[in-house]
Amino acid sequence: MLLACLAGALLTCALAPLLTRALGRDAGWLLAVPLLGAAALLALGYDDAVHSPAEPTPAVVESLPWIPSLDVGLALRLDGLSLVFSLLVLVIGAAVLCYATRYLERTDRADRGKHAGFYALMTGFAAAMLALVLADDLVVCYVAWEATTLCSFLLIARSGDGAREPAIRTLLVTVAGGLVLLAAVTVMIVATGTTRISTVLSHDVWGAQPGLTTLVAVLVAVAAFTKSAQFPFQAWLPDSMVAITPVSAYLHAAAMVKAGIYLLLRFSPVFSGVPAWTVLLVTAGLVTAVFGAVAALRRYDLKELLAYSTMSQLGLLTAMIGVGTTAALSAAVVHTIAHALFKSALFMGVGVIDHTAHTRDLRELARMNPRMPVTSAIMVLAAASMAGIPLLLGFVSKESMLAAFLEAPGPAWAPWLLTATAALASVFTVAYSARLVLGALGGRRGTVVREAPVTFWAVPAAGALAGLVLGLVPFLLDGLASAGASAAAGSTVEKHLAVWHGPVPELFISLAVLATGAALVLARRRVHAVLAPRAFPFSALDGVDRAREGTIRLGGVVGSWTNSPAPARHLAIPAVCLSVVALLAVWSTTELPPVRIAASEPFDWLLALLIACGVVAMMNARSLISAIVVTGVVGFSITVWFFDLGATDVAMTQLLVEILTVCVMVLLLRRLPARFSSPGARRRVVALLVAGAAGLATTAGVWMLTGRREASPASEYYLTHGYDETGGSNLVNTILVDFRALDTLGELTVLGVAGLTIAALLHGRRPAADDPAPIDERSPVSDPGTNTVFVRTAARLLGPVIVAMSVILLLRGHYEPGGGFISALVGGAGFTLSYLAAPSDERARVRLPYLWLIGLGVAVGTLTGLLGYLDGSFLRPLHPSILGFELTTALVFDVGVYLAVIGVILAAFNLLGRPPSDTTKVLPGEPELGASGPDDPPGTDTAAGTRTEVRERRRTARRDTPADPADARTPHATHDPGEVNPR
Repeated sequence: MLLACLAGALLTCALAPLLTRALGRDAGWLLAVPLLGAAALLALGYDDAVHSPAEPTPAVVESLPWIPSLDVGLALRLDGLSLVFSLLVLVIGAAVLCYATRYLERTDRADRGKHAGFYALMTGFAAAMLALVLADDLVVCYVAWEATTLCSFLLIARSGDGAREPAIRTLLVTVAGGLVLLAAVTVMIVATGTTRISTVLSHDVWGAQPGLTTLVAVLVAVAAFTKSAQFPFQAWLPDSMVAITPVSAYLHAAAMVKAGIYLLLRFSPVFSGVPAWTVLLVTAGLVTAVFGAVAALRRYDLKELLAYSTMSQLGLLTAMIGVGTTAALSAAVVHTIAHALFKSALFMGVGVIDHTAHTRDLRELARMNPRMPVTSAIMVLAAASMAGIPLLLGFVSKESMLAAFLEAPGPAWAPWLLTATAALASVFTVAYSARLVLGALGGRRGTVVREAPVTFWAVPAAGALAGLVLGLVPFLLDGLASAGASAAAGSTVEKHLAVWHGPVPELFISLAVLATGAALVLARRRVHAVLAPRAFPFSALDGVDRAREGTIRLGGVVGSWTNSPAPARHLAIPAVCLSVVALLAVWSTTELPPVRIAASEPFDWLLALLIACGVVAMMNARSLISAIVVTGVVGFSITVWFFDLGATDVAMTQLLVEILTVCVMVLLLRRLPARFSSPGARRRVVALLVAGAAGLATTAGVWMLTGRREASPASEYYLTHGYDETGGSNLVNTILVDFRALDTLGELTVLGVAGLTIAALLHGRRPAADDPAPIDERSPVSDPGTNTVFVRTAARLLGPVIVAMSVILLLRGHYEPGGGFISALVGGAGFTLSYLAAPSDERARVRLPYLWLIGLGVAVGTLTGLLGYLDGSFLRPLHPSILGFELTTALVFDVGVYLAVIGVILAAFNLLGRPPSDTTKVLPGEPELGASGPDDPPGTDTAAGTRTEVRERRRTARRDTPADPADARTPHATHDPGEVNPR
């Protein structure tokens, strides 16, 4: 059931763009149905669990393996607290989607997809929040937490030109909180040895290690503060009001900010007795409550006023959770529900006013005459609930919180101080609630503003009426509030809500709050005159901007150590760091086991000598081409060594990589200086020290590890169970695509990103030199058409054979040496041969959509991993039998590897192989230069003319070249448009 609800939410997100393109803004009606259905299903499922005698604790648990080796699974758990927040996420989310159908701009048939992004992100936001509140796995919880951050950022950023900076500031604060949560999650997993949240909460480590408990409590609290806009991380919430009203309504009522409240309630059973937790939550919460309430009285924009009110209300909730008693936690649950109802109604009501009056500014609204009886009633009911007026749900929840503050544990003065501070914040709440209603709807002169259509105000009316009904009969929430409080407290809590509890202290405090708030309303002009000129001594937004700028500067300083186009400087620091770590590891080893097997043979010494000679020759090379040659000598010698040692798969891979690397490096020769610059003495010394440290560390590591141990337990496992579990006899391939397929998928993705980076950097790049020197007619490259006849003939014969061989290697990789990577390298070698055989740069391209191949390869690998869920976990190989033949999805995964690697190779050759003077931007799949292909007879290029004409033009160019070098820098001839660049 839980997995089905989450899958339904994700499916709704996937279908949102399609439905929007078909129905336009009205797609919101259909998208709301799955959310409401999921809410009903969760409520029924929890009710069954409550009445099930087999369940000692009412909870619904479902799980799906995700990363079994790390004990990470898609574990979901529905208890009372999850139910409360799930209903808020789904019901408020559905209400906002329905409201958006009339808030968003109407579009014509041709432009119906305009709102597809909004609906996709909103439903994705709901899915992420649902995953967060249902998660019973720390890793899943963290992933969902970050998904809510990303969704909120995208929703804010797409709200107009002025939304970019607020979206970035919101992202910075919430991502910082995500990093803190990641630290907390990591510590919890290491300390408890499990990722299950329910197990973590009941673990003995929290009582045995108070220091560890305090550390994790502080980390969780700080992470929640960033999400719920608590001091000192409150700045992003009002700043995010640039988002459209439906986004603001969902973000404030049920989504983003409620994620932090949920996190605090979820971990309250463990940390409620930790002093640091209590002090941090109560202090930050009450400071935020008072600050937000005072700031709301200074605002003229209705949405900004509501944003500060949200900050204040969340502060009260945070302080309430910090008190930690069962009464406090149950009051927090009730006020969370009340806040969701009145805040969603208020935001949507403000949206109605904004649409009809075309402004949200209180000063402009005061000069209008609103005749909107229904909208006025909605705003009055919702604002009264926020202010805590009797007979509304807000009054019931506020009275419960005041009672909990009065019973707070601690010194004798603590309950009264906490109650007085909360009452002060509540007084300002009454004042800004009245400011909201009177300012928005109190005008009696000027432009008449008519009521909006019923379909526009119906949704906020439902929220306001729900607050009224539940305020009159609050006992309807007894079961839900008790269930949520029990889960938050870790013990059974019975909450009984009522409008009248008798003449109790909290009642008189509530009446005093209302009376004082009413006095502020009557004296609102004086209050505003006192508050308006007073600017706060600091700006939190400035703090966020300074932190952002400082982080960028720090990143620039750190990055400058390695961020250099010179490879020597780029690699120096990593080489030194790795060398130091390796040498320390060798130094700390006190006793080495004896050598078990002979470490070398005479042939090994011969290859080592050959490699050493190649390295020395490369150190003394002064030209690029000589360095490439000796690098090839070193690489091919290592390849021979691998073959000699029996590592066939590794040797084949190394051989093919060496071939392709040399070819790619040759393409780079035209873009780089022909000779190396002469390094100075200081650089030589530094290079010698770095290289010496790296060589010493490598030598020490080889000496310490080679021949001194038996096969590791992992190796023994692969050797023993490899064939039985995978059906493959090629152990290397089965490790790559069966046992360690997740690693391979990650490497495949990195490789694909590298290919896209090549395309982004080199596509359409203008060269440094556009007029190269003429080529001597006696040079072999002066007539490439004739000189490549034999190579082109060989390419025509061998190219298809090489590609066919690559397919064979792909198919047999599970049983014999081969596989996706090796076969792709072989296929890439076939394409390389066509490049080498081409008579000119313009005709060297292979017309295949390499970017599509890269994307398709990564997609195939990912989809193959998803198929593994049919047998229990991601990337788990399946072995179906078709017509008596046993197949494996590992082969499909290998196909994805093959496509992606081929795409990267083609990207490198297509982009690096272009002539330096080619500035045309040819996208994959578009017509290219040299459309006749690499196998055309020489001299038939109509753009270039005959070989005789080309030679004649070159002779003319040499004759016309001036003797004075100064004249050579000016154009001396007008080239024929059809002339071939001699380079």
